[in-house]
Amino acid sequence: MIYNKMSRNELRELLTENVLRVTFDKKNGEKRVMTCTLQQSMLPPPRQGDGTRNRTEADTSLSVWDTNANGWRAFCLENVLEIEKV
Repeated sequence: MIYNKMSRNELRELLTENVLRVTFDKKNGEKRVMTCTLQQSMLPPPRQGDGTRNRTEADTSLSVWDTNANGWRAFCLENVLEIEKV
């Protein structure tokens, strides 16, 4: 599926229902392909005292769970090139 500049909320909703392969340009210009999700069943349990509850997310980026790196990552929405369901 070619990315059609969907809204941040539309992409977030798609991620809560699916595992996606997102291709985007990193800030340093490198191309990156990341398999990620926001499916509740795949996310780690919240850790006490890690400060993530107070973290705010910019409207121009989206934080996701990287299923290959087993960690939280973020990407800028304007840099997304392609999205496909895994």
